[in-house]
Amino acid sequence: MTQDASRSRDWLADCLVRIRASRVAVFGDFCLDAYWTIDPPRQDVSIETGRPVRHVTEQRYSLGGAGNVVANLLALGVARVHAIGLVGQDLFGAQMIQMLDRLGAERTAVRADQNDWQTMVYAKPYLGEQELDRIDFGGTNRIESRTIARLMSDLDRVAGEVDAVVINQQINPGVVTVECVAAVKQIIRRHSQCTFIADARHHAALLEECALKLNVSEATRLLGSDEAKSGGNALSDVRSIVQQLSDRTGRAVFVTRGHDGILAAVRGEIVDVPGIQVVGQVDAVGAGDTVVAALAATLGSGCSIGDAARFANIAASITVRKIRTTGTATPEEIARVGPEPDYVHRPELALDSRKASYHEATQIEIVDFPLHNRLTIRHAVFDHDGTLSTLRQGWEQVMQPMMMRAILGRCFTTVDRAVYERVLDEVDRFIDQTTGVQTLSQMIGLIELVRRWGFVPAEEVLDMHGYKRVYNEALLVMVHDRLRKLRTGELSMDDFHLKNALPLLMSLREAGVRLYLASGTDEADVRTEAQALGFAKMFEGRIYGATGDVTIDPKKRVIQRILHENNLSGPELAVFGDGPVEIRLARQAGGVAVGVASDEVQRWGLNAVKRTRLIRAGASIVVPDYSQLPELMRLLGFGAGLATRTGVTT
Repeated sequence: MTQDASRSRDWLADCLVRIRASRVAVFGDFCLDAYWTIDPPRQDVSIETGRPVRHVTEQRYSLGGAGNVVANLLALGVARVHAIGLVGQDLFGAQMIQMLDRLGAERTAVRADQNDWQTMVYAKPYLGEQELDRIDFGGTNRIESRTIARLMSDLDRVAGEVDAVVINQQINPGVVTVECVAAVKQIIRRHSQCTFIADARHHAALLEECALKLNVSEATRLLGSDEAKSGGNALSDVRSIVQQLSDRTGRAVFVTRGHDGILAAVRGEIVDVPGIQVVGQVDAVGAGDTVVAALAATLGSGCSIGDAARFANIAASITVRKIRTTGTATPEEIARVGPEPDYVHRPELALDSRKASYHEATQIEIVDFPLHNRLTIRHAVFDHDGTLSTLRQGWEQVMQPMMMRAILGRCFTTVDRAVYERVLDEVDRFIDQTTGVQTLSQMIGLIELVRRWGFVPAEEVLDMHGYKRVYNEALLVMVHDRLRKLRTGELSMDDFHLKNALPLLMSLREAGVRLYLASGTDEADVRTEAQALGFAKMFEGRIYGATGDVTIDPKKRVIQRILHENNLSGPELAVFGDGPVEIRLARQAGGVAVGVASDEVQRWGLNAVKRTRLIRAGASIVVPDYSQLPELMRLLGFGAGLATRTGVTT
């Protein structure tokens, strides 16, 4: 374990401990999100009006706006959370108060004393997977001056008892009006010991005495310059915006970039927190509330802006996975993600090959590689399929129809074309995101998809081993046919080698590097296929694959064992792979991550889709194959003579 990895583990644990003693108040627009599930088969008509009747089969309610900030703070384990706001004297208001009480919020300052106030509600009817037109309540509310005065008295009192206050302004007009903001500013000046952070859609310019949490469009609008307006979500543009806003306000500014992460700035310091890879369907509703809650909890407890931004980023990556609800993140969920999540690295470079930089006159793309540092690589871990071998080329084309049939069940041939295309898009995205993980882990994800789409009765859904058996049976028909052709001499080993794969292994072994093979494929199959292709002898028995225990990741296990048993620093380890799993593991270990963007059909040349995937996972360098082996060996710190003596073809 490197020193950097040890320090990274401490920051998250420190934040989780600190926030347990934090006290936070939330003032602003308390809302409800209502989810109404419509029964599609029933087509009744109203006798009175002759109009179609919608039958609601399920109704669920989640706290939204300031209410969701409270829910997130309590889920994070904050010691005390005060709610300060206004609800209506209606059924929705009663529901909200009941939910706040159930969560354990201090709600003595939640008022229902303005007779004409409607509780603010976003009602979302769903017909299957489709969200129908939303119905909003409370959009015509007008808060009275006497109500503002009572709320400001509550806020002034509570601000003296807490470490941080969140100002949540979501509705216009809502609770946080221009008149209200003027009073809030006076309270901020009276309570300098308290951290105030504003999440204001419309009045951020009036709340610049607070730390600010904004999205890119809000930050651009607030800055108001022509340069900002002409910019986009490019990192350089957002960095400039964040820096200018922080310089102007003298306060911390946090700008969320959706799946690209968070940028934070204060007193000249800028912190860039990358986005986190999220596998499967996402629902971003309420993610901003999670972020501001996490920022308030951490900043109020004395954490740095960098740790606060990293913590908030992890929390939001958890809540976006919770579909059709304004979700929350718990300390246990955050700890499971860990201090070094699966970050999305260099997203702009990944999507635009025009920005690529190459090593000398080669096709070796330099991404995040310290050319000035001398490497001393002593151990190298290789993925198998797509990195060395093309024996399983086409596995995606086997998995995709298998998953489609599993999800759609008896409706596979009859389902509406538009629905079929939506399922297909999600399956393709899931396969792309999970390339390189154990097959069993992919099957667990498949079970979630089957259950969520709902075409297959619950009693007919297979377990992960059942679905893996169906997939393996189809895949092994293809693999066994190729192995047969190898045995009969119809094809040779070279027909299933990535260009110069074997000479690369020979060169590294001659240089004294210890080699390991680690795959998400079943270990027995990996050993059989490596032997058939002539790779096995290079690894001297160090071949690892899936064992049937989904909790053991063979690639992670191998890398951790190498680091621990050999007392390595990261740069002494190289990991070669065409999938994001092994590249992320190498990055987290501080090793050299060699992304292999291989075209498995022709066995040489660049696969642009893989290039994007590998850079986002954190590749240090990207190669299409090993055809430029002498240059690659030199780049990795070895003499070119090693490669030429092993009979490299170019």
